[in-house]
Amino acid sequence: MDIAARHHCPRLRMPPRPQACIAWAVVFCLGSLVPVLRAQTTDGASGDGDKSWTASGQQQSTSGNSNPTRTQESHVVENGRVIDKESTERVGPDGRYEPYLDTEKESVKVDAHTTRTINRTFVRDSDGRKTLMQVTEEETRTLPGGGQKSTRTTSNPDANGQLQMVQKEIQDTKQISPDVQESKTTVFTPSANGGLAPSLEREERDTHRNDHLTEFKKSTSLPDSNGNWVVNEVKEGAIRSDGKSQTREENVLRPDNDGRMTVVGRTVNRESESSPGNRQRTTETYSTNVPGGVDEGRLSLSERVNSVQTVSTDGKQVTQTHTEARNPGQLDTGLRPTGQTIDIIRTGPDGRSQEQHITESPVPSGGLGVVSVDTRQVTTTPSLTVDTRKPGTAAVKVNPGETTKPR
Repeated sequence: MDIAARHHCPRLRMPPRPQACIAWAVVFCLGSLVPVLRAQTTDGASGDGDKSWTASGQQQSTSGNSNPTRTQESHVVENGRVIDKESTERVGPDGRYEPYLDTEKESVKVDAHTTRTINRTFVRDSDGRKTLMQVTEEETRTLPGGGQKSTRTTSNPDANGQLQMVQKEIQDTKQISPDVQESKTTVFTPSANGGLAPSLEREERDTHRNDHLTEFKKSTSLPDSNGNWVVNEVKEGAIRSDGKSQTREENVLRPDNDGRMTVVGRTVNRESESSPGNRQRTTETYSTNVPGGVDEGRLSLSERVNSVQTVSTDGKQVTQTHTEARNPGQLDTGLRPTGQTIDIIRTGPDGRSQEQHITESPVPSGGLGVVSVDTRQVTTTPSLTVDTRKPGTAAVKVNPGETTKPR
């Protein structure tokens, strides 16, 4: 997970990383913040979807208050299929690591216009046996004229172990004109009468006004007691860009006590680039509800996240993200520092890179203190030519720098 995602703002342009690599995290245990130190190693290409790689990670509390875990992951591209697997182990009562959670994701291109993806999640029962917990299937089809249709279903096993569908989501996207795109999503969930019934609708519209302005609107509706759709929330705004900087403004509207749509939140995101690799992003969040659940009846600044990314002449990249927010107990004091993260990436001439992630949080003595340090080593393997042909089939093409791993 990148820095921007951790703070709910758009992604900074970071180098690619393995998707399945354990997300940076701070472990909360016994109601207190626990420092965590994790080491991660990756063998293979660093995260590109058309390259195979493996990764391993370990999470352990320096205080010993949380249960250590470790993860093994793999991303295999072979014969038109992409298979991702992740296995998590935790320390058992006997002090040894034991299997805990497994996920498998398989994507296959059915034809030139259709892609199917299946996600399976497994847990361990009381006897340690691997048990299927959930299956999610998604099929996305590209339609003539630039449209797209996606269907996603989620199924859980019942008391007898038989899979039962618990949610279905259908999304239709249409290109109304060269500058306008519309999307409609309907979510179905179990109804009181059995089967699935519509429970949520989302409608989105993006309008490209010119090279510097794009407007967007997304509305979410829920059914009332009579089964009629009622708008529950609207998000609308605009993205403005001049090539070197970009500003995204979004208003959130919800119905008030009289049913009128009223602005309850606002987000302003500004991003600029002073030179290649050197960027700054500031995200400000405004809300009518301040920490503690108090409704002020007007928009007030509730959080500010500032990220600065710099690249030195030797290729070292540093991204520092500082977060400020209002204190629930002292609303009149303005924003106060609530956290900071520092990401450092050093790339060597041999293709190896060292990555470090530092998390800081408020400490009782005042200011910010380091609560976790995560390190990771990424190694790109030499390119390989692998022939995985079955009799009578063509060889699999391997791109430069790509590695494959037979199953």
